[in-house]
Amino acid sequence: MSVFTHAHDIIRTIKEVTEEGIDMMQHSEKTAEAMAAINRKISLRPQAAIILGSGLGAVADAVKDAVIIPYEEIPYWPRTTATGHQGRLIIGRLENVPVVVMQGRVHYYEGYAMDEVTFPVRIFGEFDIKTLFSTNASGGINLGYAPGDLVSIYDHINFMGTNPLIGANDDKRGPRFPDMTYAYDKEYLNILREVAMEERITLHRGVYIAFSGPSYETPAEIRMARTLGADIVGMSTVPEVIVANHMGMRVAAVSCVSNYAAGVTPDKLHHSDVLAGMNKAANSLTRLLRGFLRSAWRN
Repeated sequence: MSVFTHAHDIIRTIKEVTEEGIDMMQHSEKTAEAMAAINRKISLRPQAAIILGSGLGAVADAVKDAVIIPYEEIPYWPRTTATGHQGRLIIGRLENVPVVVMQGRVHYYEGYAMDEVTFPVRIFGEFDIKTLFSTNASGGINLGYAPGDLVSIYDHINFMGTNPLIGANDDKRGPRFPDMTYAYDKEYLNILREVAMEERITLHRGVYIAFSGPSYETPAEIRMARTLGADIVGMSTVPEVIVANHMGMRVAAVSCVSNYAAGVTPDKLHHSDVLAGMNKAANSLTRLLRGFLRSAWRN
């Protein structure tokens, strides 16, 4: 190796390290600005974060003493463009538990980078929130599921082609290589099962596979997903769950089967069917969520 080549490699390494340091510094500054904007409006300290998927905005109506903050009033908070997502942060009490509710999320397919998609979860982690309850709409791959059914997610397959942890790692936030063996908390899975039995809600237990979207999957891709062991399919949740685990948060996730996945029936897929399916399950999901909060905080 020539002296010139060696020197060039050293310069390139210094440049990469410097850029990574600048990126982390800028991210910290953005996080601080967003947190300051939220803190100016609230006095309650949330203990649980809830992410509402397509068509589930009505869950937020049950929050007591709510402080509502539109996303556009929070610096760097990504704005949702998907139908069925209102784009508001709601802080208050649900079943007497201090919560922060995202009434609408953003997706990778909207053109956001992964660090933007997961920015809200990073904020929740900085607020020292230890529980994330995520909901979403999904297509049913498992032939035993029907539109309107609820599924407790116990594992996932990341088929989005990327990972939100790619890039420089801030060791103060989490480890470089976080374990994902129990990405969905085992105790929370048991609580969801018990609440479902008490409320007489049919609750399946399944594996969620995430594609990037925004096109729906082809019948061949759904057959592949079924072969891989997936029960439901969607375009969200996985990035947020990965980041939550990275920051040491406990995760529970429930999916509403809003429609059959491509190829399960001869019908084409439409987003209006997704919203209709979510509306059908909204009452059951709200009861399940409220029961979860009662049980988890009683324990």
